[in-house]
Amino acid sequence: MSNVSKGFTPTASGARYVQQLVKHWGHKFETSYADGYGEVHFSEQGRADFDVTPDGIQLTLTREDEEGIMRMRGVVEKHLDRFAFREAPLSFQWEQNI
Repeated sequence: MSNVSKGFTPTASGARYVQQLVKHWGHKFETSYADGYGEVHFSEQGRADFDVTPDGIQLTLTREDEEGIMRMRGVVEKHLDRFAFREAPLSFQWEQNI
């Protein structure tokens, strides 16, 4: 059974940040971005989905193990903060096993 963690971070610049993040990870992983929606497939280890809303970014992380989900959260937060350096640190609210 897969573990799913849903999160949200408020920002007015979500589309720019998600585009940068998907492009950044596109050098190592299978990614896609279109119309405010980005996907990153971390090989067989899991995936991250980013859905830009008018007031922020809706995040969905999927992975087999809960420990891996927690690591993915940290990696996603760190990378988004890097691209959002003007307003970092962003605030993240997470829900586990939705």
